[in-house]
Amino acid sequence: MDTARLKRLHFRAWHRGTREADYMIGCYFDRFHAEWGEAEVVWFETLIEEDDVDIMAWALRTQSVPPEYAGPLMARMQALDYVDIPR
Repeated sequence: MDTARLKRLHFRAWHRGTREADYMIGCYFDRFHAEWGEAEVVWFETLIEEDDVDIMAWALRTQSVPPEYAGPLMARMQALDYVDIPR
C-alpha cells in the first residue's frame, strides 16, 4: 500500500473537527488499516468524505447506513470496541 496515501488517510481520520469524531474515526483507522486491501482503503477514503455527524450516526446506529457503506467494515465500526480515549 502506498505510504503517502496511508499518511493522508491517517491525517484525515484524526483531524475531523470534533474530538469525538477524531477518536471514533481515527482509532478505527489506526486499529484496522493494516488489514485492509485496496477495496477497503477505497471504502474508507469515500467514507471520510461524508460529514462527521453522519458517520457517527451510522456508527452509533442512530441513522440507517446508506447501502454504499453497509457491510462488514461498517459493522466493525459499529462495534466501537476499538476506541481508545486517553485519560
